[in-house]
Amino acid sequence: MIQRIILILTLALFISSCGGAPAATQAPAATEAPAATEPAATEAPATEAPATEPPAFQSLEPRTRTPEPRVSETSIPKPSPTQILVTPTDTPLPTLELPTEVASPPAKLAWDGVPTYPSESTPGYMFRVTYDPELWALTTDQFGFPALAHRNIQGCVISVTSGRGLPADMTVDHDVLYAANITFDVGKVSENGVLKFVTYTGGDGTVITGFQVDFQDEVDACLADAVAVISTLTSVPVAQATPQP
Repeated sequence: MIQRIILILTLALFISSCGGAPAATQAPAATEAPAATEPAATEAPATEAPATEPPAFQSLEPRTRTPEPRVSETSIPKPSPTQILVTPTDTPLPTLELPTEVASPPAKLAWDGVPTYPSESTPGYMFRVTYDPELWALTTDQFGFPALAHRNIQGCVISVTSGRGLPADMTVDHDVLYAANITFDVGKVSENGVLKFVTYTGGDGTVITGFQVDFQDEVDACLADAVAVISTLTSVPVAQATPQP
């Protein structure tokens, strides 16, 4: 009986000792759980920047501003070259000073001059043309060379000339003038389809010279009277030439 009681007590002590061990081992687990979560609670504030510090993305270099469109380049269209129309303006020739008409003048007066193509002319000869002093006056042009100015047609002038180049916007139509024993190449110079002046280059074979006829109004009448003068061209020896004022 006593042995049975001792055995029961021994088993009870053994059982009580085995049941306390798990409680002892479980206690640290209950206290360690908060320790595992404490780093997460303390790490989150560490990633937040102090309120007084500048944001992490702010750069110390100045910001580049996007250039605003210029009004002159985008708002106002630039005209193309074809939109600019320049109307050429003619510079009128200065009015030539004409000598006073002589009372009861002869029917014809002579204008003698040096040919403008001396290398193609016979040395020792000059050209001569005759004109009606009631229609023409012998004077000097704006360059100081002898010229015939029409008394009745403003701007109608016969002057001496020689071959020269022309601007690209000018064109020349050629014709031929035959009169007696003389031949002239006629050059009608136009600009944008408008006749500007006419040249006459030729002679009688002894002298070769050039004339230019300028005009402002009454173009046909001016050219008709000019051709009447140029067609009288002859060559004369220098010794027989009429002295010119």
